[in-house]
Amino acid sequence: MTEEAALHEVFYCSMLTQDLPPATVGSIVTQARARNAQHSITGLLVFDGMRFCQHLEGPQGAVETLMERIAQDPRHTSVRVVYRGPLAARRYSGFGMGLAESEGPHLMAGVHALEGEAALKHFLALQPSFDINA
Repeated sequence: MTEEAALHEVFYCSMLTQDLPPATVGSIVTQARARNAQHSITGLLVFDGMRFCQHLEGPQGAVETLMERIAQDPRHTSVRVVYRGPLAARRYSGFGMGLAESEGPHLMAGVHALEGEAALKHFLALQPSFDINA
């Protein structure tokens, strides 16, 4: 089975732990980019100053192991997997782990309010509005 045939995606939302500075996100992404590249995980993290939404893709075992680590990370609270499932082809082949800051909290609040595939589709529809740092 090729890696592309075994692709899996997970979309989750969480909150930055209270009293942590928003600059914490930079260190999260720096660490994640190196680790995720080793495990063939790509994706996009969007942060609005308070809320995270992250879409991850890669081999199922690697993505699920990463989700377990994120759920235990004290920098995140209220971690909620919104969608998970098989993936036919990568959406983020142009970069490893992108970071985007959302303009204002209302965009991510809207994503946080949704569940399942509806949340993922809403997030994907917002991507053209994100300034992605790859």
